[in-house]
Amino acid sequence: MKNKLWGSLLFAGAAVCLAGAATVNAQGNMSFFITSVGKGDGANLGGLAGADAHCAMLAKAAGSTKTNWRAYLSATQVPNGAAPVDARDRIGKGPWVNAKGVTIARNVDDLHSSANPNLTKANLLDEKGMTVNGRGDTPNRHDMLTGSDSAGRYMPNMGTTDTTCGNWTKNADGSAVLGHHDRSGPNNNRNFTSWNAAHGSQGCSQEALVKTGGAGQFYCFAAD
Repeated sequence: MKNKLWGSLLFAGAAVCLAGAATVNAQGNMSFFITSVGKGDGANLGGLAGADAHCAMLAKAAGSTKTNWRAYLSATQVPNGAAPVDARDRIGKGPWVNAKGVTIARNVDDLHSSANPNLTKANLLDEKGMTVNGRGDTPNRHDMLTGSDSAGRYMPNMGTTDTTCGNWTKNADGSAVLGHHDRSGPNNNRNFTSWNAAHGSQGCSQEALVKTGGAGQFYCFAAD
């Protein structure tokens, strides 16, 4: 009887260890996630470099072995400044897997294909492998900063309309293009069901992003 009891305990312990190891291994190989938290200063991420650093910090804390993390963000051309940047050109070639080892896209074209069945709320997880609140949850946090069109390219500023909150340096006035990670909106309009190009924000402050339906979160990809 004792031998059977010890055997059961050992088996249960081994199962727990294996489950834990599987989680660690999945997060170690993770190459995509939604930031569990934004930087806390609205859309002021410290530019693309600051956003990349935030991705790297969260990934490292979660146990990722990847190092070349890039935020999925586009940037518009600044007068007499740097050329515009397309989010799709920043993130490597793929494939990308989430914190649970599920492949969300095989390559850049697959990532931006309307036929990709893996871009769902259930798969677009944060770096801890947790589901991110979507429409209908409290609070709703389905708005993701992207500054991009549905193909992952920058959207030129039209007149005074900002699309990237000053290339991710503003925390007050302005606007940024947002995506819906849960691909859900008030109706089935194709914009509202877009993971990367749903609508613009009501401002660039943390309060404005929350009011719009988000929390200043964004997508991170390992480019290596």
